[in-house]
This record gives sequence, C-alpha cells and structure tokens, in this order.
Amino acid sequence: MLWSFVRPHRGKLLLGLVLALFGSALELANPMVIKLVLDTLSEGGGLLMPILLLLGLFVVGAGLGMYHWILLGTVAEQVVLDARTSLVRRYFRAALIPLSKRSSGELVTRATSDTVLLREAASSSVISLINGGVLLVGTLVMMAILDLVLFGVTAVAVLIVTVLFLTLMPAIATAQEKAQGSLGLMGGVLDGALRAVRTVKVSRAERRLGDTILAHAKEAADHGVRTVRREAVAWTIAFSGVQLAIIAILGMGALRVASGDIGVSTLIAFLLYAFTLLNPVMELSQSMTALQSGIAAAKRIREVEAIPLEPTAEEPASTVEKAGPSANGHAGTEGALLRLHGVTARYAPGAEPALKGVDLTIPRRGHTAIVGPSGAGKTTVLSLLLRFLEPEGGGVSVNGVPYREMTPEEVRAHFAYVEQDTPVVPGTLRDNLLFSRPDATEEEVRRVVEDVRLTEKIDSLEQGLDTPLDATAFSGGQRQRVALARALLRSPDVLLLDEATSQVDAITEAAITESVRRHAADAAVVTVAHRLSTVIHADRIILLEDGRVRAQGTHAELLERDGLYRDLVAALHISEIGADLPEPSATV
Repeated sequence: MLWSFVRPHRGKLLLGLVLALFGSALELANPMVIKLVLDTLSEGGGLLMPILLLLGLFVVGAGLGMYHWILLGTVAEQVVLDARTSLVRRYFRAALIPLSKRSSGELVTRATSDTVLLREAASSSVISLINGGVLLVGTLVMMAILDLVLFGVTAVAVLIVTVLFLTLMPAIATAQEKAQGSLGLMGGVLDGALRAVRTVKVSRAERRLGDTILAHAKEAADHGVRTVRREAVAWTIAFSGVQLAIIAILGMGALRVASGDIGVSTLIAFLLYAFTLLNPVMELSQSMTALQSGIAAAKRIREVEAIPLEPTAEEPASTVEKAGPSANGHAGTEGALLRLHGVTARYAPGAEPALKGVDLTIPRRGHTAIVGPSGAGKTTVLSLLLRFLEPEGGGVSVNGVPYREMTPEEVRAHFAYVEQDTPVVPGTLRDNLLFSRPDATEEEVRRVVEDVRLTEKIDSLEQGLDTPLDATAFSGGQRQRVALARALLRSPDVLLLDEATSQVDAITEAAITESVRRHAADAAVVTVAHRLSTVIHADRIILLEDGRVRAQGTHAELLERDGLYRDLVAALHISEIGADLPEPSATV
C-alpha cells in the first residue's frame, strides 16, 4: 500500500538510500580510525594522518547528511502533495450519490491529517528502516571482527530487543488506525454542526452537540495515548536493551583486557560500536512506529478509491450527432430537447424505486414545472437530468443522443442549475457570477444582476462586485439571487431551478419570474416546485405521485381535472385565485 505512494519517487528515494548507506559506512569507519589513533599513540607514531582522516570523514559526512536531509524532506512533501492531489481529484470525479453519503468533514480529514501521517512513512521512514537495518548489521559485523566473545553478548541483547519490539508493533498500528477513525468522525460531526450553527444555538444544543463532538475527540485522544504508551514501551525496551548490553560489554571487556585476550584500543573501539548501535536501534524503532501510522493513514486514503467514479461514454453516437450548444447558446432544432423514456431509478440496490417507468419530454423552449407531494420523485428527476444518478431501467437522452453515449461533462454542458440551498463558491461576488462562464463581459454581468434585482445592493457595497460573498454581507435571499444570476449568465439550453425563489420577497420574486420567462422564450426552463404559487404560470406542469407521472397540463387544466392537484393548491390557499393570478411584470 505504501509502495503505491512511493513508486513515482523511487529514483530519488534510491539516491537517498545510497547517501544514507554511505553515511552509515562513514559512521562505521570512525571507531576503527579512533583505534588506529590509539594504536599509533601506543607505538609512538605521528597523529597527523589519523587526525586528517577523522576531519575528512567529518566534513564529508556533514555535507552528505545535509543533502540527504533536504532530498528526503523534498520527497516527503511531494508524496503528501501527490496523495492530496489524488484525493481531491477523486472527490470531484466521484459519483455524487455515493460521495454525499460521506460527511465532508471526514473527507477533509483524509486529505489533511491522514496525508501528514503518510509523509514520514512513505519517504524518510522507508529509507531509515533499510539504512538502520544495514547499519545494525554492519555494526555487528565490525564487532565480530574485533572480538567474537563480546559480539556474542551484544547479539543476545539485540535479539531479545528485536523480539519484544516486534511483539508491540501490531498493537501500535491498531491504536493509530482507531485514532484516525475517531478523528474523522469528529471532523464530520463538527463540519455539520458549524454549517447549522444557527439552528444549534436557537435549539440551545451547544453543550449537547459540543459534548458529542468532544466525545469523538476524547476517543481519538484515548487511542492516541495508547499509541504513545506502546511507542514509549517499545523505545524504552530498545534503548534499555542497548544500554544493558554496553554495561555487559564493559564488564566482560574489562576481564578480557585484564587477561590479555584483547587490547585496550580494541575494547574502546568495541564500546564505540556499542554506542553506535544505539543509532540504528532507535532509528529502526522510530521508523517502525512511523510506518505503522503511515500504513493506517494509507489504508484510509485508499478507502476513498472505493467510491465509484462517474460513468464515461460507453460508445460514440452513430446515427445521431452529439449536439452541443450552438452559436447563440442553444442547441439543435425545434422539438424535444430532453427525454426520459421508461425510466426506473433507485438510490441503492434493494431500495424502493424513486421513479417507476417514467416517460417525460422537455421541449426546447418554454417553462416546464415538476410538482407533487414529498417523495413523489421531483428531485430524482433533476438528479437524472444532471446525471448525478444513473437509471436502473429505461434511458435519458438530450438532442436524441442517449446519456450513456456521452460523458457527464458533455451532458452538463447543456444545463445551468440553481439549488434550493444556493451554496456559494469561496471568493468574491464577481467570482461567483463568473463561476460557470469566466469569459462573460462586464455588460453581461450587469444585465443579469439587474434582472435579479441586485444592482442597488451591489452599488451600496464599497468594493462592489469584488466584495467577498458571505453570510454577513449577503442575506439568504440575496445569495439565492446571486446563484440565479450565475445560471442566467451562462445562457444554458436548459435552466434547472430547484425552488430558486424560496428565500426572496414577493416583489423580487415577480421580477425574477419575469426574467425566467424571458429565458424560457428562447430555451428550456425546468422548475422543481414545492410552492405551487411559483409555477402556476408555467407553460406545462407535470404532476408526480409515488414515482410516476400522474398528470400534466397547464395550471387551469390540472385544477379542473385532477383531484390531487386541487388538494395541493387548496392546501396553499391559492385555489380561489388559481388561474386568475395576474401575469408577473418586470415593472413591479
């Protein structure tokens, strides 16, 4: 799993390994050079060459060490960047329905804290693990060359430390994975709570919800403490084992010097190697714990790959040309623009179908409203049109081309969409307006701003169109008008409105309705309506019930012949005025 992140940087990591091994070789050479100095002193020789040799080793080691540090640090940051790039790209290419089942806070956690844990594990820890192993073996070999008896004492200590250390590793990995899981849950709940902070405050649920979030935080901390404790035990075992080995070496070595089996210089060199042994042992222990954390993070990152991607075009259209927007912004010839034929759709295998055998046609021009009681399938129709959801049976086509022969991007090129919740993109008012059409002129921007009655508001702002768009500067209704202006600026073939005037006043709604009617004269407008008062002047109203088309016609026609529609209208107290409502006017 880690190798999948490391593979693109294997060349640099190999160079880092070579540098690390060279540094280890220099480290292994130092005790022998010191032994040479001591032997030279005992024999009355000069110290110039040994000292110069030590200085040379020091300078070369320092230079290579600095370059090695920079190299691995750079690779580590590139590994994190690659992982974050992969996650972000996956998020935006993923199918909407499966992606929306995961909280945004959890997804953000995977792209932030999980990738940080991956940083060391996929770069320097891999090198340190190999280098530490080589340095450990090299040190033991040099010890064996110096004295086999003392080497035996050292080998027993290293073996005991290794067995104890490896026994603790699985528990460290498990605790780290649980800690990251709890952190992801905390992020998800916190993200949702902050989005609904007004409701939280009005419901006086700050403490209750805060306790829920902090419970996840405490759980993450508890798992983190368990990890720290196990790591502390592992490192203590490693360090203490080497220290006890040094004490044993010192005692046994003193006896062997006293008996004349080895010289003092040999004992000193051996002790230097024993102290050197601390470095690879600690390096190995730290690398192993970092790798365990990295593996847990890598597993969570790779879980994102289980989210299915949006479909691609199955085959090119043969008899029908794929029609995109024409020069005037609208596609094709007269007739039907969108068709749903025999569509059955459900949101999960085994779930109740949200639509059942629906046949629906959207003409190239005019205003089509989709109404019905809750759960009738209105939002599902929008999801199918925008290809957020794939039909289980039947099919959807635009300009006569089946959706399955087009990519989602090609399908959505025909649409502009205004959501009921009207989310805004980060940035200024201008950024939001130009989001779907960056090449729009200032004149075109001003025109749509006037259509949705935002000119006076913008002129009152010190920064005008360059004002950051947030809840403090713009009300919910104003943000809804910004979203509608953004959609109108694109001049789409199909304007999809999901109750797009639910937060504006009646006067503004009348003006917006007039601008939508003007757009419907040249293109298609499809409105999902929960308030029938907003669509009674639509050219055609489609009434859904239990996932099927129950009836369709004008407001007057449905009011006359359909009982369910009359009940819906009556429930909103507009039955008395019904079809007699005056046409909305831009001069209201």
